[in-house]
Amino acid sequence: MSQPTERRWEYKTLRPPCDETKKEAEDPQATLNTCGDDGWELITTIEYTGGETKSLVFKRPVEKAPSRNEG
Repeated sequence: MSQPTERRWEYKTLRPPCDETKKEAEDPQATLNTCGDDGWELITTIEYTGGETKSLVFKRPVEKAPSRNEG
């Protein structure tokens, strides 16, 4: 019987550019589309206390999981 393959993920965070009021200075649509084209999926946002700009959190599957014997 074949062993089930273990799914592995890599993660990336981005902070959209903000102006002096700490609000987003531009629509992040182009950045989101570029990340999507590269295989990244937006999974959540993190908003910091005080209303600072959110971080965008992405994930995508790792193409090849390292062998458990490596390392």
